Amino acid sequence: MHGKIKTTEAKGKELVKEIAPLITKAKKGGLSNTRLLARILPPTALGKIVKEIGPKYQDRSGGYTRVIKINRRLRDGAKMCYVELV
Repeated sequence: MHGKIKTTEAKGKELVKEIAPLITKAKKGGLSNTRLLARILPPTALGKIVKEIGPKYQDRSGGYTRVIKINRRLRDGAKMCYVELV
């Protein structure tokens, strides 16, 4: 929904693995792919990924996200990163 989030590095790497197939389905379009996405995503996120994000990446064959490593979190020393759409 936001295009960029700040999270731990481990969660960020897992997020990239989860979001790439969803964007690929949205990019292909069609009723069946929209229904598959509707099973996973809430209605607001579904509308955004199908109407905005999918068409944006029509010419791109992969690599929809970027992981940018940043400083560690002060409280517990966890590795942090930004995950953003390219």
